[in-house]
Amino acid sequence: MLLKKNLITASIFAFTAPFTFADDKSAQTHQLDTIQVTVHPLAPTAADFGAADHIIDQKKLAERPATIGDALAGELGVYSNQYGAGSSRPVIRGQDGPRVKVLQHASETADVSALSPDHAVTVDPILAKQIEIIRGPSTLLYGAGTVGGLVNVTDQKIPTQIPEKGYEGQAGIRYNSGSDEKLASAGTTVALGDQFALRVEGSKRKANDYIAPDYVHDHDGELEKERRVGNTSAEGQTVNIGGSWIHDRGFVGASYSQRQDKYGLPGHSHEYESCHPHDNHLHCDGGDNHGHTDEHDHSAHADHDHDAAGPWVDLTSKRYDVRTELAEPFKGFQKLRAHASYTDYQHDELEEKAVMTTFKSIGYDARLELVHNPIANWEGVIGAQYNQQKLDITGEESLMNPNKTQKWSLFGLEHQQIGDFHLELGARFDQQNIDIDSTQKNFDDYAISYSGAVNWDFAPNYKLSLMGSHQERLPLAQELYANGKHFATNTYERGNENLGAEKSNNLELGLHYEADKLDYHLHVYHNWYDSYIYAATTAQHENFRLVDYTQDKAKFYGVEAETGYALNELYKISVFGDYVRGKIDGENAPRVPAGRLGTKVNASFAEGWSGHAEYYHAFKQDEFAVYETQTNGYNMVNLGLAYAGQYAKGNDYRVYFNANNLLDDQVYSHSSFLSNIPQVGRNFTVGVEFGF
Repeated sequence: MLLKKNLITASIFAFTAPFTFADDKSAQTHQLDTIQVTVHPLAPTAADFGAADHIIDQKKLAERPATIGDALAGELGVYSNQYGAGSSRPVIRGQDGPRVKVLQHASETADVSALSPDHAVTVDPILAKQIEIIRGPSTLLYGAGTVGGLVNVTDQKIPTQIPEKGYEGQAGIRYNSGSDEKLASAGTTVALGDQFALRVEGSKRKANDYIAPDYVHDHDGELEKERRVGNTSAEGQTVNIGGSWIHDRGFVGASYSQRQDKYGLPGHSHEYESCHPHDNHLHCDGGDNHGHTDEHDHSAHADHDHDAAGPWVDLTSKRYDVRTELAEPFKGFQKLRAHASYTDYQHDELEEKAVMTTFKSIGYDARLELVHNPIANWEGVIGAQYNQQKLDITGEESLMNPNKTQKWSLFGLEHQQIGDFHLELGARFDQQNIDIDSTQKNFDDYAISYSGAVNWDFAPNYKLSLMGSHQERLPLAQELYANGKHFATNTYERGNENLGAEKSNNLELGLHYEADKLDYHLHVYHNWYDSYIYAATTAQHENFRLVDYTQDKAKFYGVEAETGYALNELYKISVFGDYVRGKIDGENAPRVPAGRLGTKVNASFAEGWSGHAEYYHAFKQDEFAVYETQTNGYNMVNLGLAYAGQYAKGNDYRVYFNANNLLDDQVYSHSSFLSNIPQVGRNFTVGVEFGF
């Protein structure tokens, strides 16, 4: 089988080779549009700052999965902690959860995705203008403790300018064979007069349980082969309405968003429902599931009916945003940017037709940024932020009592060019209070983080970057006060109200080369934690664990590299790889992904036509935590073909076809809590987009 797959891979790249080395004189070279980091108030470029911000544009996002983790998985240094097809978060350099902050247009999402991997992040990559992975001192503008980077999903729901011809928009539909996914999205911005613009957009998605190769599971003690992975169906819809008053010096606008999701929870079992702790031991009565059914009762359903099967999540989020930007607001400052949001979030976790657990969150977020005029050649931004979240969990998985988290923050970023050196300095101060509705003590503490970077253009086309930071992350309410069962992770969680700030010292060295034909980028990094907050396994009964939140020394280190060579004006070949290693108290850190090594060919081989061929190998992960098992490696082959043209003057369209996991390899993700459940097998995506 391995020989067969390698022959298939070789054949694919042999097929693409003639196109790669051809020099089609009749084809046209297309200049790519410059993409700007919109989250950053200083509008940086990759040449300016210590770590080049990585940007995924709308065209790429239109072809990718609809959950944020899966949409970014495959980017250098980024994996996904996928929990079925309805929920995923990005894993960056071995870190996830609160250490990889996901922003919605530079503001907090105010959902409960950081509490558990089965909770969806309420951002919609399909409707995004672009997604930015921000690294370096700039991250301190938005949060602390995200040493690997943070993710900003830039939306378009509040217009910032009047459309040139009075209106503009886009619409798209696509189908994926792996889960019979049907997805449609559309958005339009219309000018209402000379100074007011209205934006309306939305998306709708429906997918069945996905297909996995050679999937075998235990059904009542007998192994059965299934074509689809049970309880992995997902459906949802998002509607955004926004408007802006736009003037010569900026804009002021508001929007309303509503998101609804329903998705299954694979691997969710009540086999250990009777387990409870006695001191540092687990006591399990055994076998009694109190009438609940486990995952095997639902695995054969290809067309998942949420009214009949479970467990599944029913999620609704309602959000209000107000944004404004003003040029030269007062003397000494170039720009003022302000943003406030209110989010009313709730999701129910159901089994069959019964609600077992309900999560409610009310979130407020407000931030103010001021870009000042140069001071002694230093350009920069200062600002303040306030964030509040009220969280109430009721039902069988009520991990903690109702609580309210409030955080006040001050931040700043400064940069200056001195000869061949570009200097960047960032700092952030956080004050956090958590009030818990119980006899447990409230939390009140502060954190100070700071970071610096220097770029040295030591030779033509070369850049050497060095970044260092001290970051402090304040604990979540869950880490302080949890006390209950968590079936998504098969654990009984116990918080620690005596936790302090998580402190880390971090270094990163980068080497960059950019020329007409050849470019390469190399990053090596090392993160040292004095007080890493994690759920340490105290006791274990079969696959169920008692975990206690604690703090210990930890270190994470790794490397990311990519090199590309333009064979001619139309074709480029690249080689890439990443690797990360994690240790906590001298032991392997959990859910750290294995390394990857691969190659890719990008082509524009005729007018309007483009394509790519990609192969990478994900290595087996045999450096795992004590309660984990080895995850096998796999080979991934992906092909893509697209055609872009115009159906009328000024109106364009794009048709695309992608073949994913062409070898139909079994893919198990070590970064996921469901590392024993395979991900989607060979699948094909076809779609079309229209712009007007």
